[in-house]
Parts: sequence; structure tokens; C-alpha cells
Amino acid sequence: MALKIGVLISGSGSNLQAIIDEIEAGRLDAEIRVVISSRPDAYGLVRAKEAGIQTVALSKDVYADADMANEAIASELVHAGCEYVVMAGYMRKVTDAILAAFPDRVLNLHPALLPSFKGAHAIADAYEAGVKVTGVTVHFANAEYDKGPIVAQRAVEIAEDDTVETLEAKIHEVEHRLYPQVLQMIAEGRVQVGADRKVHIS
Repeated sequence: MALKIGVLISGSGSNLQAIIDEIEAGRLDAEIRVVISSRPDAYGLVRAKEAGIQTVALSKDVYADADMANEAIASELVHAGCEYVVMAGYMRKVTDAILAAFPDRVLNLHPALLPSFKGAHAIADAYEAGVKVTGVTVHFANAEYDKGPIVAQRAVEIAEDDTVETLEAKIHEVEHRLYPQVLQMIAEGRVQVGADRKVHIS
């Protein structure tokens, strides 16, 4: 049975596209039931519509009350029959309304090796810090920003001739491979959050 997911986006939706492509290629046993965007002009909505996926776009007015926005999102996700929530470039914090509806089933993708370089500028922060290795983290979201049990991480080396732009491209390339792989492991029932609040993969 395909894993039923809802995807939250805010921008271009390149990670959404990677998930769509892997599903269509038969490498990911999942079904995207709905794509919800925090911005009505997000290009990811176009990608979703082209793939025949139901979309919901929330306006700035809705987000004036974050709790009300999250309750609306949770309601849409539940109504669509989603089992997991996948944040893919979603730039809003999810709150208890969503987390309570999907306990340990809200995934986030972060462009750094958490707990290093949290926040919205992780790629630039890692580059400016002069570290030689950064990477990508997939973790379960919780009430604290960029925290929660880590499911998978992949390292990305920062070369001497890298710019912020080339580093960003390298990180996105890894994201596009890693996120569908994690979703496939979940679809196979191999990912569990233990009593120790650590992720165990069988």
C-alpha cells in the first residue's frame, strides 16, 4: 500500500518535483494526496497541478494568525487522508495543531548537518563559517525549530573554489536524492522513533 503523504511548500518546489519523479519512476511507493503552499504564487503549485495533484494555497491574510493557519493546514491534511507530512522548502514553523495530528510523522529537510547551522540561512552560514563539510539532514519536526529526531544525514564537502551558489546547487542535488530515499524507508516500515527519542532504522 502506497504511503499517503501531504507536502508543504513555500517556493519553487524542486524537492517536491524530485518526490514526484521518483514516484513516477516506480522507485518510491508513495502517493501525494495534497500539496499545500504558504504562498499562492509558489511555483511548486504549478508542478503539483501538472502532476494532477490537489493543491491548496494559503494567503498572507491566513498566516496573520499562525495558529489558525496551522489548524487549517492540519484539517486539509487529515481530510486528504495523509499519513505523513513532508515539509519541502516550507518556510513557516509548524505548530501543535499539525504536530498533534501527525505525531512523529512530520518530516523536515534542512540544508546543513544539524545541530550545526540551524535557521533559514544554513547554507550561507556554513559557507561563511569556513567549515570544510556541511550537508543535508532529514528529521522529524517538533515544537522547536530545526530540532527533533534525526532520520538521515548526508555530508557535502565545501571545495576551495565553491561559491555560495555552487554549494547550494550541490546541497540541493543531495536533497533531491536523500528525501525520496527516506520516504521509501518509511513506506517500507523501517523507520521508528524509539522511547529514547532517537530514530532507529531496521
